[in-house]
Amino acid sequence: MLSQIKSSVRLLLVSLASLVLLSCQANGIINGSNLGGSVYQQRQPSHDGIGKIYLGREIAQVMGHEGAYWLERPSRELQEHPQSVVDLLTLDPTDVVADIGAGTGYMTVRLAEQVPNGKVFAVDVQPEMLALLNQRLQEQGITVIQPVQGDTDDPNLPSESVDLALMVDAYHEFEYPHEMMTHLKEAIKPGGQVVLAEYRAENPLILIKRLHKMSEKQVKRELQAVGFKWLKTDETLPQQHLLFFEKPA
Repeated sequence: MLSQIKSSVRLLLVSLASLVLLSCQANGIINGSNLGGSVYQQRQPSHDGIGKIYLGREIAQVMGHEGAYWLERPSRELQEHPQSVVDLLTLDPTDVVADIGAGTGYMTVRLAEQVPNGKVFAVDVQPEMLALLNQRLQEQGITVIQPVQGDTDDPNLPSESVDLALMVDAYHEFEYPHEMMTHLKEAIKPGGQVVLAEYRAENPLILIKRLHKMSEKQVKRELQAVGFKWLKTDETLPQQHLLFFEKPA
């Protein structure tokens, strides 16, 4: 009799485990990967995502260098007001700035104009993008910009060297956002800032792919998770939030 009860209990436990596994598979969720399995999850990728989940958000596919023309599209001036973004940063002429996800240098050259006695680190993970940037710097004779080959989990910047880091329409594509922002925090000076421009996910009328937009709440959640302090959100741009965070002194 006891043996039959034990067999029934084992069968019940196996059945329950199978149901849990089937439920996870049905929802496309498989617990994973880095940092002890506590940071990321993996699921079946959606149309424009990589299937990697961070703090409830699916990470978007990276726009490859083949789409560099999109960064230089004529309509971007009207859509994003790039000079307004730079003006809102209130940079000092001697500041050291990092443009993370610099691409072709669309924002980088504007930043350089504001720090003639400082420096701009132009960080990108794609060598092809950096090649396009270097060509631009040579043609325009700009010397305060230093291109940096970043990794997917590290911007490769010197420790406590940066006054302000800017990410324009880039953060949502980071494959390893937790590690990237942790390393970036190390590169920011105490009291320095990180500023993100992201298309507003709260507005369905903004015609940008779903995973290439972020809500203010989600940005705060992810930046605060690595120790940045939210300062303010500027909503004066046509379609983007501009979120300011600080590394505590």
